[in-house]
Amino acid sequence: MSGRRPSHRSFRPNRAPGARSTSGASSSGLIYRENFVTPAQRERLLDEVRHYHPIWEMRFSEHNPPPPGVPQRRLLRPVYWLGNWQFACLNYYHPPKGIEYRCVRAEPFPAMMQALVDEITEIVHNNFDPRDIPRGWELNTCLINYYGSQIAPDGKRIDVARVGEHKDFEPGPVASISFGQRALFQFVASEDKQKQSQVVLQQWLDDSSLQIFGGDKFKKRLFHRVQRVDQKDDDLFEGFHTPEFETRRLNFTFRYVPREHIQPLARFPRELQSDVRPYVEELSRHSDFFADTLKSLLFSGGV
Repeated sequence: MSGRRPSHRSFRPNRAPGARSTSGASSSGLIYRENFVTPAQRERLLDEVRHYHPIWEMRFSEHNPPPPGVPQRRLLRPVYWLGNWQFACLNYYHPPKGIEYRCVRAEPFPAMMQALVDEITEIVHNNFDPRDIPRGWELNTCLINYYGSQIAPDGKRIDVARVGEHKDFEPGPVASISFGQRALFQFVASEDKQKQSQVVLQQWLDDSSLQIFGGDKFKKRLFHRVQRVDQKDDDLFEGFHTPEFETRRLNFTFRYVPREHIQPLARFPRELQSDVRPYVEELSRHSDFFADTLKSLLFSGGV
């Protein structure tokens, strides 16, 4: 790969008040690397994903309605998935029970993205405990999150650049690359919904940086969240097809889903096909892959 890399270094956290010390974090399942992506690679990768048209998803659907008392809602940001698409209304991949009909086959990684993923894979195998890397592990799914502000009909900007605390249940280490304004990323301990979560470690994720986490502590026990994204200047991502939305941070999160759990949409039950068909129709307007996916539903007798 072109471009000289800075040396790999331990994660140096900005600890919140009361947060515990995390010295030696890179050896316990957490890595942070500044300037992982060179300027030339950054430009090429952004050019590769610029033609994608992200979509807005609703959290629930006809066959996966919200729980009693919980309103239907739209996700806070437009998204795009590569490798496989985990539509919110199908629920996300969550072993051991939530594995069937969660992951719809999607477009493959473009060349620059795959080259960076290959390098990340090597970093994981060289730095993580083999016990924390499942057999067959590969970073084969990518969620592209567009962070920024919604633009209301009256022109008002509503900052929605955040993600609530959650866990990623795909097995093995998770990696993410950040571009644009820096984001405040926090690992938190959450014992009870009625109690306030405690920040264990926080880190600003800078432009072109790489973060990898896995293992028992950071992946299995702690939750994580994006608390906020800086708004220090008017540097926005233009030409990324997010109308009525100002994008100031792009994040690529890479995870692993076993290949046998990634299926073409034509193999999904009819009711689930029905729930996601409007999204597939929207995607098919700009994606040959999803245009073919839509055709496959017709050939298979789907909805």
